[in-house]
Amino acid sequence: EEYFSPADIQARVEELGRQISRDFAGREPIFVGVLKGCFIFMADLLRSVELHCTMDFMAVSSYGDGTTTTGAVKINKDLSRDIAGRDVIIVEDILDSGVTLSYLKNYLAGRKPPISIVTLLDKPSRRRADIKADYSGFEVEDAFVVGYGLDYAEKYRNLPISAY
Repeated sequence: EEYFSPADIQARVEELGRQISRDFAGREPIFVGVLKGCFIFMADLLRSVELHCTMDFMAVSSYGDGTTTTGAVKINKDLSRDIAGRDVIIVEDILDSGVTLSYLKNYLAGRKPPISIVTLLDKPSRRRADIKADYSGFEVEDAFVVGYGLDYAEKYRNLPISAY
């Protein structure tokens, strides 16, 4: 079941890019992508942002090969640049339970940057941590979603956004 058409996704991502460009005008944020799911969304988003900016990536896991978080967050790849005092915009594919993103935000907060969060999909019905996105593309129901970078056991990232 396709959730959003490619045209709807493109239009919403461009809108998010314009909003971030307005909100961060005159600043040079660093976009921090949470691998691997963010890669398609982040590429499209950055093409829609009209700012001088940089980017970096982190690899964080809490799902393993399942469809629900294990609750144990592991950082597999940390940032390669200093973010102290920089505007950090964490780019996430989906905000689900919030466990991983809450952990990541607290982890990065120790480096003293102002942090914002942008997510393509928001699933508030599953939230277990007290966290919300500053910028959100679409709200989705409680279904496991794949495509546009989101996966199940490293598969289906190349599909349109669909329920699994």
